[in-house]
Amino acid sequence: MAGVSSPDLPPAPPRGTTVAQLGEFGLIGHLGPRFAQGPHVYVGPGDDAALVRTPQGHVVVSTDLQVEGRHFRREWSSALDIGHKSAAQALADVTAMGGRTHSVTVGLATPGDLEAQWALDLADGIAEECALVGASVVGGDLTRADEVMISLTVMGACEVAPVLRSGARSGQVVALAGRQGWAAGGLAVLGRGFRSPRALVEAFRRPEPPYDAGPQAARAGATAMIDVSDGLVADLGHVAQDSGVRIDVQTSAFELAEPFHAVASALGVDPMGFVLGGGDDHALAATFASLDDVPDGWRVIGSVLEGEGVTVDGGDYDGERGWDHFA
Repeated sequence: MAGVSSPDLPPAPPRGTTVAQLGEFGLIGHLGPRFAQGPHVYVGPGDDAALVRTPQGHVVVSTDLQVEGRHFRREWSSALDIGHKSAAQALADVTAMGGRTHSVTVGLATPGDLEAQWALDLADGIAEECALVGASVVGGDLTRADEVMISLTVMGACEVAPVLRSGARSGQVVALAGRQGWAAGGLAVLGRGFRSPRALVEAFRRPEPPYDAGPQAARAGATAMIDVSDGLVADLGHVAQDSGVRIDVQTSAFELAEPFHAVASALGVDPMGFVLGGGDDHALAATFASLDDVPDGWRVIGSVLEGEGVTVDGGDYDGERGWDHFA
């Protein structure tokens, strides 16, 4: 398993041992060895702070917070899956700047009666996801709370100039990398007490951000880029606002797989709503000066125009635009 070397791990606590029974420092003693350290780490977990090398001379930093009942449910996903998802959501933010994460810190708040093995499985999921981009978990914090809360701070670097949300200009094209709408379909399924279509449910449980596509787009000259975490229309709205333009999305650019139609038919909704308003897949949306600049693996989904906001097929869109944490 990536990031975990079994011979270096202490013996697992007996099944049923809770976090409170193991104790703060007992749990830390089990967590630390699960996180492999890269060559850029001078001081990793265990001291007051970590010390890492930044060869590019700059740091791209982002923090992502996950709260039980708001972002995940333990009855819907395993601890391993929640670890993967928590890390993916944070790592995707650095990817959206055109960078790659090298160091991560993790904060975990948990009830005392939580089984300690759950926390260890969560750590394994985080370690495995971080290994996909070559990142090391270099430290963190642990405390007690009434519900599980997970916070990841990610630090990375860009090989070329970072891609912001503010560079889109009229006449450019909008392209997408990664899958979009699958997690939203999975959430709709789980929210109604079902577990299939499995492909959609698994997409919600464990997103697959296109980690290589962010640096690829930056090298290709992307003018603006964003991680689609809340919803395609909502997140493109941030690009439109910051760039002072209008973005038009063409639904004909999307081919909806059979599971979309199956779920939409069962729920009596438009399957395109999952694509336009769904988040949690962590696809990347970017603008490029011309079609010739769009890299392999990206698909053109729209255009940048004069005006403001986001339109769909040239007109106003009155469907679900995306997630709002305080709505």
